[in-house]
Amino acid sequence: MRACRVCGRLYPDDAGFCPADGQALHSITQVPASGDDDAGRIGQVLFERYELRRVVADGGTGRVYEAIDLRERRQVALKVLHAEVANDEVAVERFKREFEVSAQLSSVHIVDVLDFRPTPEGSFALIMEFLHGEELRSALKRERYLTPERVVRLLSQVALGLDEAHAKNLVHRDLKPENLFLCQTHDGDRVKVLDFGSARDNTTTAKKLTVMGTTIGSPYYMPPEQAQGLDSLDRRADVWALGAIAYECLTGEVPFKGVNGPSILLEILTKEPLPPSQLADSAKAEIPSGVDAAVLRALKKPVGLRTASAGQLADDVGHGYGLEGDHQRWALATEQELGQTIAAHLSALMDASTAPRATATDAFFGEREGLGISVPPPSSTSAEAAAIPPAPPMPVLIEPPVSSMRLPASMLNRPAWITTLLVAATALLAGVLLALLFI
Repeated sequence: MRACRVCGRLYPDDAGFCPADGQALHSITQVPASGDDDAGRIGQVLFERYELRRVVADGGTGRVYEAIDLRERRQVALKVLHAEVANDEVAVERFKREFEVSAQLSSVHIVDVLDFRPTPEGSFALIMEFLHGEELRSALKRERYLTPERVVRLLSQVALGLDEAHAKNLVHRDLKPENLFLCQTHDGDRVKVLDFGSARDNTTTAKKLTVMGTTIGSPYYMPPEQAQGLDSLDRRADVWALGAIAYECLTGEVPFKGVNGPSILLEILTKEPLPPSQLADSAKAEIPSGVDAAVLRALKKPVGLRTASAGQLADDVGHGYGLEGDHQRWALATEQELGQTIAAHLSALMDASTAPRATATDAFFGEREGLGISVPPPSSTSAEAAAIPPAPPMPVLIEPPVSSMRLPASMLNRPAWITTLLVAATALLAGVLLALLFI
């Protein structure tokens, strides 16, 4: 292995220069480990195997080091819990769970966690594969939003990892751009899902680490059922989070905003997001109505109306861009191939009508159709309308508002004044009920 004398980063034997500093690389035997570390671990060999070379990151729960696995002659990332966190039994169990979950999963799109051990100083260490690249969060900060081909490829690869976890009754529960890592290759991003430490194991024998009524996760990407601390989370909680990430990747904005956690969760519980294509910056991205529909379906508040799986979400977005096949195919395709196909179909897709904007009633109840409430049919495009001959005059019927409940057909056979009275009473009752529910 080779190392940079300026920053200390490690590289394979065939690397010549450090891309971070532009400096020539040297054999690691000629570059001693160095750097600031108040814990004094730099240069140590833990467990008679892992030589710690430099600090990569320092978070709220622990410090991450770049290290050399002296036995396998490879780079690894070694995370050591902070002393105060190591005294928290639940935190340690979550740390250990990340290793246990990784051991059950074989997807190349989930970070490989290699080992979990107690350290001589009384803490705990997690050893993982070392990844070259950046978090999705860093890419979004720099670029604001991603190209359609990058989004499709990202969703497809994440879906492969999540669907395997979901098949084993494991729910990630904390999907966010910080937990999606982009490894750059000649074909495009190779995505890795990180941090299964907060994963929920829905198997009957699993040990529960979360008290019912509490919430785990990041507010911007948290589904309603998770925000309420319900004990019924399943794979569709991750679908919601992935839908929120897709929304942000396409538009540069999160679907639900707020100044703090509670205000964000209130938005999630009570409001519907704008279709991605209706955001100002989205005009540059050209988002077809099929992509709008795919993302908004993943963000449905009623779990039963939400997209059923991560793979289905990736398929829906890809098909919305005019791609053929499915996410398993797109995960392997190059970004260039996907971009060329999307570009060939985009103009025709953008001519299609956009999805109707959701209403406040939809936000609270989910779907009006599911409640048996009258829903007007979608309007025709101008081209379709021109091709349809004008219909003969029809008697004008008094229709109840869409927010009121349907009246049984038998009531409509009553005298006109009784029918009108019943319609008005029903509308008034529905309005009162809505007002009481929103109080």
